[in-house]
Amino acid sequence: MKISNKITAIALVLTVIVLANYLAAHLPLRVDATAGGVYSLSTGTKTLLSRLETPVTLNFYFSKDVAGVHTSYKNYASRVQELLRQYVRASSGKITLNIINPKPDTPEEKRAATAGIQPQPIAATHETIYLGIVAIQADQEKSIPALTPQREPFLEYDISQLIHSVQALDKPHLGLITSLPLAGRQPDMRMMMMQPQANAPAPQFVYTEWERTHKIVPVDPAAQELPLGLASLAIIHPQGLSEKLEYAIDQFLLSGHPVFVAVDPSSDAARRSSSQQPVFMAMAPQNTASDLPRLLKAWGVSYDSKEVVGDLKLATPVNTGRSVEHYPVWLSLDAQNLNHNAQPTSQLSSLLFVESGSLSVDTSQTGLAATPLAESSEQAGKIPGTSLAMPDPASITRQLSPTGKKLLAVQLTGKFQTAFPHGAPNGGEIPNTPKPDTPPQTTHAQAKPEPNQLKEGSSTIIVFADTDWLFDDFSIRRLSLLGREAVQPLNDNLSLASNIADIISGSTDLVSLRGKTNTERPFTVVRDLQAEAQKKYQAKLSGLEKRLETVQSKLAELLGKSSEGNRIVATPELQKMIEDFQKQEIEMRSEHSEIRRSLREDIDALEYRLAAINLLSMPILILVGALLFHRHRRKQLTTPQNTFHTHRTSN
Repeated sequence: MKISNKITAIALVLTVIVLANYLAAHLPLRVDATAGGVYSLSTGTKTLLSRLETPVTLNFYFSKDVAGVHTSYKNYASRVQELLRQYVRASSGKITLNIINPKPDTPEEKRAATAGIQPQPIAATHETIYLGIVAIQADQEKSIPALTPQREPFLEYDISQLIHSVQALDKPHLGLITSLPLAGRQPDMRMMMMQPQANAPAPQFVYTEWERTHKIVPVDPAAQELPLGLASLAIIHPQGLSEKLEYAIDQFLLSGHPVFVAVDPSSDAARRSSSQQPVFMAMAPQNTASDLPRLLKAWGVSYDSKEVVGDLKLATPVNTGRSVEHYPVWLSLDAQNLNHNAQPTSQLSSLLFVESGSLSVDTSQTGLAATPLAESSEQAGKIPGTSLAMPDPASITRQLSPTGKKLLAVQLTGKFQTAFPHGAPNGGEIPNTPKPDTPPQTTHAQAKPEPNQLKEGSSTIIVFADTDWLFDDFSIRRLSLLGREAVQPLNDNLSLASNIADIISGSTDLVSLRGKTNTERPFTVVRDLQAEAQKKYQAKLSGLEKRLETVQSKLAELLGKSSEGNRIVATPELQKMIEDFQKQEIEMRSEHSEIRRSLREDIDALEYRLAAINLLSMPILILVGALLFHRHRRKQLTTPQNTFHTHRTSN
């Protein structure tokens, strides 16, 4: 082959490579080969983008040129950028992406700070970087102030939530059905006592936090219907709900609106509220339990309002006045008891549940997907709620028999069936369920057919078996700083309440989103080598330390026996013990160095093998391909000549 032909061939190959990369970058066809579909948008996000009516601009800020930025942050920023491009492609031109590098002391840095992007410090160089997203639609502007790799499994949810929130002109309406004084007032009590509004207690802090992002619409438990325009519904410690209101809740859920339910077998807040009532109102004992038996059963949730969960492992220390004792019905949950693959609890590490109940879910009958949010430890059991009348920690601990983990909170998603299959109720009390050997009785509350009734619908429900975690006494501490009130969180209870309100009040498409697999892939083989070596090292070291303790105790004994006045007599036995001690110390250090050296050699050898494979695999593949191509080409060139030669010989 001539040199000119070779140059032409090389140029054509380079041109093909450039064109292939260009087409790969601009064609809409994508193949996501990552575990968990990291770079693929979920159906809920695609539906959300298809409903965009006005354009949205996304400004992605990342300080990529700042010295000392860790490689993990650079890789994470690249993944965020690629995911944002997926949003642009799926939006049919409704989303515009701007990638901004806010260098120090530049207008871009000022715009990032003005937009609410929070600077993140770099410990190595004491500099700061910006890594966040700003969404702009018309005059609306919202932001994700700081992106972190730790929250990467929920990156798609955060971006979709940002796009949804920037389109909302008004606060979403959150319906609230409760028999507890979350709003800081009790209408019935104030009406009977004629207390002025100024003397009403302050709202719970969770209520004021919900008011910042939602318009709370109170719903009386005795109401016959739900107000119009609700985006979501929170039902907290339901007592005395009318049958028609339960039907309205059922239809509200089936229409696609999320619902948050918190029931409680023993509400401390209800007990305190009862103790503050006047004598003539407190004659009858206050019912501190709550339940929604008809609706919970239709959702496949089992819950006993008469049993309280106690946990010996999660018992909270309580000052009884005489001493500090562990109270097993106050559950101090940590990160191990929370589901970090679920949106409400993904970033939480500590919760406090007080006299909580337990749940169980049978999804085989309903076909719903159940995601546990919070569970007890294996040292949990149940005790009757009536045993808490005299809350003695020691007595309660004696009653408790551990029977295994208990489900404290769950999220249900999927297609729900109506709890009123025979139609809407006419009113009155809910008829008692007849016994199996008793024929059904006709009552004045007999259901009637309704043509517009929803029989099923897709939605989401979050169910908790405790309500006290929402109250200030178990979530925050109020402080006074320079004449102003400040709040110090005691745990993550307040964050959990905010997460739930945001999730159920967002788009129905957002609620369906799930966390994705984290793209960080640690070198598990290296980690296993280190763990195995550490285990081996620790076992030897423990043995040596035990022997050293024996030697040291023997030395102390000998020193006490062999002293004469202020002078130590170095007997042969003592001298030998000292020499043994020094010898064992040298051996221990030598073993330590040997184990570390062996560990380093194994890791280095593995790194060399991986580097060799990464560096040589592609050249080897290209070389093999070139040899095969050369062989095939040579065969094509030689075959016609052989045929022609054979033809001439035969002639």
